Amino acid sequence: METVVSGIRPTGNLHLGNYFGAMKNFLKMQNENNCYFFIADYHSLTTHPTPGDLHGSVKQVLAEYLACGLDPEKATIYLQSDVREVTELYLLLNMNAYVGELERTTSFKDKVRKQPENVNAGLLTYPVLMAADIIIHNAAKVPVGKDQEQNLEMARKFARRFNNMYKVEYFKEPQPYNFGEALIKIPGLDGTGKMGKSEGNGIFLIDDEKTLKKKVMRAVTDSGPTEMNSKMPEPIQNLFTLMDVVSEKSTIEFFKEKYASCEIRYGDLKKQLAEDINAFVDPIREKINDIKSNDAYLRKVAMMGAEKARESATKTVKDVREIIGFKPF
Repeated sequence: METVVSGIRPTGNLHLGNYFGAMKNFLKMQNENNCYFFIADYHSLTTHPTPGDLHGSVKQVLAEYLACGLDPEKATIYLQSDVREVTELYLLLNMNAYVGELERTTSFKDKVRKQPENVNAGLLTYPVLMAADIIIHNAAKVPVGKDQEQNLEMARKFARRFNNMYKVEYFKEPQPYNFGEALIKIPGLDGTGKMGKSEGNGIFLIDDEKTLKKKVMRAVTDSGPTEMNSKMPEPIQNLFTLMDVVSEKSTIEFFKEKYASCEIRYGDLKKQLAEDINAFVDPIREKINDIKSNDAYLRKVAMMGAEKARESATKTVKDVREIIGFKPF
């Protein structure tokens, strides 16, 4: 059973794209691997060093992931800030991370462009903290998106550099987690691209019925087909992609036939889609709110996760200190 590590940033709520993408894969991972899922509250400070409600954001994301099926009995779920050993390993790795290589990372250059008024040291050393998060559990695999591939390569580099510098074979070089199948990509409501937090085109699992319907009814469409059996433009195909994951097969076939015969009424399609999304989301939304209101349960999960994560992290830092040469008198 391989060790897998994945970070969860406490920024924004989960949307349908997250649920059918990363979340479904997390559920598969926790049944097949030794998984560590951490809420990256230290990482969130690189973008917003003085967040309005960091604890509230952490609480919300923890409740959402638990409601969607992450199981603290199967996986180790913890807060990054509860495992202080991460910061010590981060410091030790920083001593052998070079400014030039960090300045060349795509993520750093992107952040400098987007937030020129807040180019902090945490942004520069973000890949080092990410590496510490991963190799502190000696992870073999890490699920990453395209935007994080370079940072994972940096984690491999830092692990390899430590091994070479101290002439040991201590750290594994973590590889991307391959899910073995095509990921479901949920489109946004703006007619192009995938659903995302920053794009303003998402349907969130916590959205109430009224909010959800309002979003769907504003989804981008066109004036309708003018020829029988014509090809659907991307905005319309996107609506049917959403239907594919929440609606009954008969419902999808009904509206496809209406489109093919040029009888489609987008208002009816959107109304049905909103109802189907709400029916799908409702039990998840209810569970999120139930878990969020149960402080005792959230505290238990966080404490249990921290204890399990620190057991692994403490051993790693102890070994690393000895390898480097830190020894008690």
